[in-house]
Amino acid sequence: MAEAACVKRLQKEFRALCKEPVPNVVARPSSTDILEWHYVLEGSEGTPFAGGVYYGKLKFPPEYPYKPPGISMITPSGRFATQKRICMSMSDFHPETWNPMWSVSSILTGLLSFMMDNSPTTGSVSSTVEEKKRLAKSSLAFNCKNATFRKIFPEYVEKYTEQLNAEKMEAELASKKEDARSSITVQERSQAIQPNRKETEIKGPKQRGLRKFPMWLLVLLMAVFGSVMALPLLSLDLANI
Repeated sequence: MAEAACVKRLQKEFRALCKEPVPNVVARPSSTDILEWHYVLEGSEGTPFAGGVYYGKLKFPPEYPYKPPGISMITPSGRFATQKRICMSMSDFHPETWNPMWSVSSILTGLLSFMMDNSPTTGSVSSTVEEKKRLAKSSLAFNCKNATFRKIFPEYVEKYTEQLNAEKMEAELASKKEDARSSITVQERSQAIQPNRKETEIKGPKQRGLRKFPMWLLVLLMAVFGSVMALPLLSLDLANI
C-alpha cells in the first residue's frame, strides 16, 4: 500500500501535468492503482523516431518520492526492449543517484532525451535508422491493439481512426484518378482507330461495285466495239468488188 505522502505527491503531479502539459509527453495514473502510471512519448522531429507514439509504464514504490520508479516501454522502438526495465539514472536501477525533487514530468523528459541517445544500457537494443523509422510509422497502430492503451489514451485512438480514414480517402482518390487515366487512354485509342474505319467505309462500296460489274456485259461491249471498228474495212472490200 502506498504511503500517504506518496499518494499526495502523485496526485499533485497529476494535477500539474493536466494544468501544464509537457511537450511530447503524456502521463496518467491507472484508475485502480495510483502507483502504476501509463505514459506516451512522441518522437521528436528531426530524429528517426519522428511521428512515433511510444507507450510504456512507470511503477512507483510506496516510498516515492524518496525512492525511484521502475521504467519500461511496451511499444517496439528500436531503442528499448519491450516489457523490460530500463536502466537510467532516474530509474530503480540507480537508487543512489535518485533525487526526490525529480517528478513524473522530469523522469519522462529524461527518458525521451535518453531515447534519442545511442548509449547502450540494460533494457536497450541496437537497430538501424531505417528500422527505427519503420517502427515509428507502425507504432500507433501497434498501440491501438492494446486494450489498456485504448482505455487510458482515447485521443490517440481517435487520431489513429482519423489516419485510417484519411488513408482510405487517399486510396479512393488514387483509384478514381487511375480509372480516369484508363478511360482517357481507351478514348484516345478509339479516336485513332475511327478514321481508319471511315476510310474503309468510303472505299468499300466502290470496290464492291467493281467486283459486281457483269462479265457478260463487258464481253458484249467489246463485241460491239469490234463490229464498229470492222465496218470501214467491210465497206472497202465491197467497193473493190
